[in-house]
Amino acid sequence: MGLFKKNPFGHILFLKLWLIRIMGAMTHRRFKGFNELKIEGSDVIRNLPDTNVLFVSNHQTYFADVVAMFHVFNASLSGRDDNIKNIGYLWRPKLNIYYVAAKETMKAGLLPKIMAYGGSVSIERTWREKGKEVNKQVKMSDVSNITTALNDGWVITFPQGTTKPWNPIRRGTAHIIKQNKPIVVPIVIDGFRRSFDKKGLRIKKRGILQSMEIKKPLDIDYENDTMAEIVEKIEYAIEQHPSFLKVIPREEIEKSEELNKEREWRY
Repeated sequence: MGLFKKNPFGHILFLKLWLIRIMGAMTHRRFKGFNELKIEGSDVIRNLPDTNVLFVSNHQTYFADVVAMFHVFNASLSGRDDNIKNIGYLWRPKLNIYYVAAKETMKAGLLPKIMAYGGSVSIERTWREKGKEVNKQVKMSDVSNITTALNDGWVITFPQGTTKPWNPIRRGTAHIIKQNKPIVVPIVIDGFRRSFDKKGLRIKKRGILQSMEIKKPLDIDYENDTMAEIVEKIEYAIEQHPSFLKVIPREEIEKSEELNKEREWRY
């Protein structure tokens, strides 16, 4: 790798490499130490092509979700089976992993700006701005940037566009899928909301059993599936379809910020 080689977004890969190494070393104990991350599906990661892969996931914190995925993806590619033991996998990480994030979030402070260099594809929210509901038109440059990222590697997106559970899937995700025909890999996470604050920067509770389930790619007919059908497939895959509410007590949803005693590890 050339010292000043850049990715399609103009980021110097050598700097990105060391950023991932340093940030990875600093955050590892958040998922293997202070808390315990249970992983399923490492074999799925190892069988994916190098480019045009879209990960769709439910969302619980601004940053911790993505950081955990960077750990799990690179550990899996290094041959680890459902674990992130020994951070040696950070020495040669996959540098073409990107994640979709709100531009407003990634500009809010020095740390988010540093993390953005690690792989953010920052977009403008069309439905919310500065804490208020808005109705803006999608910027074609944002769509183009996601396509660029898919052509170069893997992209992580949180199609609900919020950390609040049970919110509807944004149709823009279905549009990206129809347009680019990526392999779509669903991920279901849990425990992050109980482990960290909303931003995912501060450890709120230790000893939590976190989980990340990487499912097999979705079966999508890119030509014939409608946008609504693709949205529904994603909702079921990331376990955010309204039908799941029928089997989850309302009290449990309303107390989603409280500690789930059945998943707590006590020291």
